[in-house]
Amino acid sequence: MSVENKRGRRRKTVGKVIGNKMQRTIVVEVVRFVKHSKYGKYLKRSSIYKTHDQNNEAKVGDKVEIIESKPLSKTKSTRLHRIIEKAKP
Repeated sequence: MSVENKRGRRRKTVGKVIGNKMQRTIVVEVVRFVKHSKYGKYLKRSSIYKTHDQNNEAKVGDKVEIIESKPLSKTKSTRLHRIIEKAKP
């Protein structure tokens, strides 16, 4: 039995780092598009997640993948999985 089967399927999402002022914590904005039920127009919706970054490696503007985890604090229940793309200086 693999680790994923034992823990269940964890949700992964991709977002952009909008803040890294805290120790071992980054703020990630995840943008999604939702279709309006009546008019059919696509609307931009965003969610903000406080994410655990153990080594303080993500910087503002980086594109990152985050993964669900157990609650790490009152507001953190996601971890940094990997950095997809670094921000341009």
